[in-house]
Amino acid sequence: MKAIWIIDDDKSIRWVFEKALARTDLNFKTFSSNKEALAAIKDEEPQVIVSDIRMPQGSGLELLQVIKEKYAHIPVIIMTAYSDLESAVAAFQGGAFEYLAKPFDVDQAIEIIHRAIDESLKQTNQEVLFENSTEMIGHAPSMQEVFRAIGRLSRSHATVLINGESGSGKELVASALHKHSPRADKPFIAINTAAIPKDLLESELFGHERGAFTGAQALRKGRFEQADGGTLFLDEIGDMPADLQTRLLRVLSDGQFYRVGGHNPIKVNVRVIAATHQDMEERVKAGLFREDLFHRLNVIRLRLPALRERAEDVPDLARHFLQQSAQQLGVEAKILSEDTLSYLSHLHWSGNVRQLENVCHWLTVMAPGQNIDIKDLPPELKNHDVHKEVLANWKDALKQEVQLALNKNQKDILTDLNQTFEKILIEEALSFTKGRRIEAAEMLGLGRNTLTRKVKELNIEK
Repeated sequence: MKAIWIIDDDKSIRWVFEKALARTDLNFKTFSSNKEALAAIKDEEPQVIVSDIRMPQGSGLELLQVIKEKYAHIPVIIMTAYSDLESAVAAFQGGAFEYLAKPFDVDQAIEIIHRAIDESLKQTNQEVLFENSTEMIGHAPSMQEVFRAIGRLSRSHATVLINGESGSGKELVASALHKHSPRADKPFIAINTAAIPKDLLESELFGHERGAFTGAQALRKGRFEQADGGTLFLDEIGDMPADLQTRLLRVLSDGQFYRVGGHNPIKVNVRVIAATHQDMEERVKAGLFREDLFHRLNVIRLRLPALRERAEDVPDLARHFLQQSAQQLGVEAKILSEDTLSYLSHLHWSGNVRQLENVCHWLTVMAPGQNIDIKDLPPELKNHDVHKEVLANWKDALKQEVQLALNKNQKDILTDLNQTFEKILIEEALSFTKGRRIEAAEMLGLGRNTLTRKVKELNIEK
């Protein structure tokens, strides 16, 4: 098999890969620049390329472009310390096999290389086109998965169902799916189906003819017509009235509908992206949502994590929203102290990203000084009883779990619960340290070897 090529101007990164790959049966070569690698490839092709995205003598994206033009069969893994949406989509735009955010776990990197090798041996290629966007921020692994999904869906016309709590940013995901799709030059129309009265929703979606009802003084195109050729985002789809569910199913089935009061069918070509905070399977079981419509919408499912599930993103989001609010008001952006950032990162955020955005706007307007400490936060965020409440809820949940197991005459309860407890601890620690095992082990009071063994025993994917 051909060699694995590692390209990075950072000597320490090359050294890490050299040590890791030396423990495998893989051949490898390292290069400090694109120039070296492009000169070498004229004489010898690699099996897989792992390249940094930003280097002084040419970016990894420039290299990726050359490789995809001349050696499309070679998988390219892009590394970056800038783990945001721009980096992820730029990598997928050029046809990268995978995207690896620094700092990364070495074992994870080797696993990705093995997958790339398998892919190259099958002589397949995944090419994804994607534009740059600065609307979404997320270092957390759960958000990186969302970025990857957006990248992989960027050439698709498939219907997508986004699950996520209120305020978690579902419309941003829908907008990104549209902007990085073949329909990007066509309209993106969004409508919150729960915010419009039932009597008006039908007309809002499908339009109406003049005189269709009292007050309909002129013909009006509905959202489906407005979105023709583009994307229609239906937010809070789980709350849609039953009769409109039937009409929506017909549109999704044959692409045509009638305006309210109309007699001529109207045919449109619309990609539907739906979103909900509801458990749709439960809504179907309860008879509140049509099962056939659910399956029509549930072609591709994306789960958007709650903000409390990606606490490491809070500092960057907060800084972003403070900058945004400052620009809107024409003032200098406030600065959050490290203690304040840490405090905000540990809050529950029941209102998710939208709540954090509102808090940042409040701080921009209301905080007296330029530097924000914990004492400057809104009163509702300074309630320390929040932590006691979370602790109490956790203990109550544990008691209920134990009681349930006892009632079932379950055996080895302590072993099972200990494994669950350890798995949650380790997963959260690794998430907090962004996969750095030595740091996670120290925080947990474990040795590195012990942590590695438990990761394997508990089937933890980190």
